[in-house]
Amino acid sequence: MRARSDRRFQAPSARRAIRMSRGIFVTGTDTGIGKTVVACAILRVLAASGLRAVGMKPVASGIARGAACNPDVDALAAAGNVRAELSLANPYAFAPAISPHLASRRSGTIIDLQRIAAAYRELAARAERIVVEGAGGALAPLDERLDMLDIARELSIPVLLVVGLRLGCINHALLSAHVIRARGLVLAGWVANSVDPSMEAREDNISTLEKRLPARRVATLAWERVDAPEWNGSDTVARLFDAR
Repeated sequence: MRARSDRRFQAPSARRAIRMSRGIFVTGTDTGIGKTVVACAILRVLAASGLRAVGMKPVASGIARGAACNPDVDALAAAGNVRAELSLANPYAFAPAISPHLASRRSGTIIDLQRIAAAYRELAARAERIVVEGAGGALAPLDERLDMLDIARELSIPVLLVVGLRLGCINHALLSAHVIRARGLVLAGWVANSVDPSMEAREDNISTLEKRLPARRVATLAWERVDAPEWNGSDTVARLFDAR
């Protein structure tokens, strides 16, 4: 990305600007678990409330032949109300639908956190709220050393965990929450997403997660009703951005 002369885009004030931004990082217990659905739902609530809201997917893998971008990036753009160039909304895009660290290696690309942070800052200059969606699970690798949570750390924003309700979800959710907090990140809350309609003891699993996860459940998505999340309170979405 071309260097900018604006002082907002230069260190050390750059780091301060990121900390002041009102953003949330959406991650999940696995890939295909509903991160985009949740991120888009948040953006729609924000836009409906009159706030300028934009979605960002810093790294995306999987672009169909002839498509301009990853479908998640398209969905985020449609849900928000702030126009953003692809270079900002999705700084790193890879055609193969494989793990970002493998896709970047194959293309000879180095995923640079500073480039992602610069894009975030430019979005922050246009929008009041930024919903940043990760790729894969919380620890999906970016390269030999970095992973998705390093993006949240670089941007200094709280994390929302999407939990796919299916067999094994308790272990996956607790491990994800543990590593989020171990990185010094704030777990703003979690979302229960019913990805398996045949799951037994669904409510018992939710109850166990509520007792064991160190953050509150902010929403529930019923099977085949992903566009109508049940938010736990009218101010739930607004409070996500205030988590510290």
